[in-house]
Amino acid sequence: MASLTEWTVPQAAQPRSDDYDFDLEHALAAVVGLHAIIPPDAFTAEVLGTERVGNGVLIDRGLVLTVGYLITEAETVWLHMGDGHVVEGHALGFDQESGFGLVQALQPIDVEPLPLGNSSVTDIGDRVVLGGVGGRTRSVAGRIAAKESFAGYWEYALDEAIFTYPAHPNWGGTGLISASGELLGIGSLQVERERKGKNEHLNMVVPIDLLKPNLSDLSRYGRVNKPARPWLGLYATEIEDNIVIVGIAAKGPAARAELRVGDVIVAVKGEKVSGLASFYRELWAQGSAGVDVPLTLYRDGVTYDVEVKSSDRARFLKQPRLH
Repeated sequence: MASLTEWTVPQAAQPRSDDYDFDLEHALAAVVGLHAIIPPDAFTAEVLGTERVGNGVLIDRGLVLTVGYLITEAETVWLHMGDGHVVEGHALGFDQESGFGLVQALQPIDVEPLPLGNSSVTDIGDRVVLGGVGGRTRSVAGRIAAKESFAGYWEYALDEAIFTYPAHPNWGGTGLISASGELLGIGSLQVERERKGKNEHLNMVVPIDLLKPNLSDLSRYGRVNKPARPWLGLYATEIEDNIVIVGIAAKGPAARAELRVGDVIVAVKGEKVSGLASFYRELWAQGSAGVDVPLTLYRDGVTYDVEVKSSDRARFLKQPRLH
């Protein structure tokens, strides 16, 4: 992992301790750096890489919350404290639905965990801090810019994500901290929106309330203890109001059903879909992983029907190495 001294957030964007009613430096000490090593033959290695670097937040003694893509299929995880101390970690689990990942430190961490807040009561315009490892100079003072649904190309959707502005430059796994010093969510992506004729970057944050009902399961089993959603193994995007397949996961259900890049998804079980979120909701409504999913596709001027036998995405992933 890069040295903490190699970069800083621009001073104008850094949070100032005097602007908050809590001990800012104390709270930011709970944000740690995360460095994960993934085997070259891992299912996600080609798309996400074999070396992933980001952040995480200590939420209990030795328990670090991060964004799941950083630790998926990790064989080695290192946790970097703000003071330069390094601790080995174990990837406990990954919640496919929310996108949260959980890491267990394998040595004691002498830092006070950050308490969980209530993301559902936040409002647009609320003052927040997006905390990165290294304290105030690697964190961003911002505002909640929006709370709205989000759909990603990798068969992922949230009913209500939190979007913050300005964007943190090292967003993966950052901690969204409220004006009262509580954890409101975990940074996942940087996205772009047009506002007043200009493009600006925001951070998409997974709300902490999605963790609370599932934290016990993630800690004990490494996944949420309920039937998995059906997964097709395709990447899709919206192009001119059409849902277009832009990638196919090797050896996944879509590949076995001979779906192709460029296919347009018209309907799921006869129900027309009008956007990514609509497509995913119809897909997930078919049942649990393993169910046959009837799709209507448009390819080369022809509309036709095909059935794709879905899978549990987790079955394609390497399981965490036991320590």
